[in-house]
Amino acid sequence: MVSKELLQPFSYLFDDEILQNIFEFSKLIEFQKHDIIIDIGQELNFVPLLLTGNIKVLREDSNGDELLLYVLESGDTCAMSLTCCMSRSFSRIRAIAGTDVKVIMIPVAQMRQWFNTNESWRSFILQSYQVRFDEILETIDTLAFMKMDQRLLKYLTDKVKLASSTRLEITHLEIAEDLHTSRVVISRLLKQLEKENKIKLARNSITVLVF
Repeated sequence: MVSKELLQPFSYLFDDEILQNIFEFSKLIEFQKHDIIIDIGQELNFVPLLLTGNIKVLREDSNGDELLLYVLESGDTCAMSLTCCMSRSFSRIRAIAGTDVKVIMIPVAQMRQWFNTNESWRSFILQSYQVRFDEILETIDTLAFMKMDQRLLKYLTDKVKLASSTRLEITHLEIAEDLHTSRVVISRLLKQLEKENKIKLARNSITVLVF
């Protein structure tokens, strides 16, 4: 159940009417790290509003390889899922818990109704579209114009900002999956970055020295 205390962090986003509606109609679900929250081809009955933790949003190619599009933080919702809900289509993305997370699930019917009747909710949805669109453009620019070592360092520095810690508990395989490359390539580039004194490697963790 969503308590009114849990909704306090969102008081700057929504007016009292929306906060009360979220309290009445939504439900709170907890996911553990690596759990799939939304999958490709899934029919969406709820819109996720992230309370705590972070969520990775990915696309999958015909070979089953995944590409990280963007990461959701507290107070974010997924623009891709919003689009599917508004158009009544099936999900084209996979959303995976990057950490243990708490997610407020808002029924699609309410989401659509609030969009038509409430200014604060409509502004939130439109702003979410803009933010996610900008992040996807940044992802495209990274793929098109950056070499893999540059992409890797940017990925790590973005992770540091997200975690508010220079020490990242992450495996080479996880990084490779997010960057759509092989573990061997990532391991080689990480060793190169360590030689350049930009990171420090340890078992299943990386300390970022420049950001």
